[in-house]
Amino acid sequence: MDVIIRRFVVRSILVAGVACAGLLAGCASQEKASVSSGDPPEVIYSQADTLMDAGKFSEAAKKFEEVDRDHPYSPFARRAIVMSSYAYYKAGQHPEAVQAAKRYNTLHPGTKESALAQHVIASSNYDRITDPARDQNRTRKALKELEILVRRHPESPYAATARNRAKITVDMLAASEMKVARYYLEQHNYLAAINRYRIVITKYQTTAHVEEALMRVAEAYMALGVNAEAQTATAVLGHNFPESKWYQYSYKLLRSDGLEPHEDTGSWISRAWRNVKPRSS
Repeated sequence: MDVIIRRFVVRSILVAGVACAGLLAGCASQEKASVSSGDPPEVIYSQADTLMDAGKFSEAAKKFEEVDRDHPYSPFARRAIVMSSYAYYKAGQHPEAVQAAKRYNTLHPGTKESALAQHVIASSNYDRITDPARDQNRTRKALKELEILVRRHPESPYAATARNRAKITVDMLAASEMKVARYYLEQHNYLAAINRYRIVITKYQTTAHVEEALMRVAEAYMALGVNAEAQTATAVLGHNFPESKWYQYSYKLLRSDGLEPHEDTGSWISRAWRNVKPRSS
């Protein structure tokens, strides 16, 4: 992937170099005035690229930044910004990577390399996701950036990876809600448990966690004596996941009190699932 990214960027530079030949001639005097010494931009960019090949990503990032800083009018400068962000990402310096990538997308939105910049932003957040037992702010941030990448650059080389990672982040968010909900249920704090399971049922219906959430909601409602909602939860669970073990548990729970699954179409559970297709196994 590293080689493909660099080849793509270099080809873009060569094309831009031809188009900007006249502009460079006009800016030559200004370039000389702003840079008193040092290597030309193409040499510095090549040095940065060599450092990338050697795995010296942090040093490469600084070299790419040098191109933009010392030769802001060269055709290499724009690409150097996004490559510095990518180099910082490879170095594990996520805050610097995000800062450079956001700067690139602010200055050059809609360009070919903006997909790479958004990929760096999304990946930097994704790589710092914690487990479901920890605070999930980073997970939510990662999901947001992944969705931006897919929405803005659906045909980019990074879109497929972003879609898969988005599914993983959604699953982690659902898992986090389930963990808290189970705790409340064990403490017999049924209303708090229902509120947490409700998040999974309404927001994370594409995850495997929703089956258990529907069963646990039925369990909590039964404990509160709100049998109609327990019957609805079981009916929705059976309709969408008839082979699920959680449906079998929920059905047995109802039968233990002489009840049958029955859907109340006015229930929030029914409304949440009205236009949802059953998740494929």
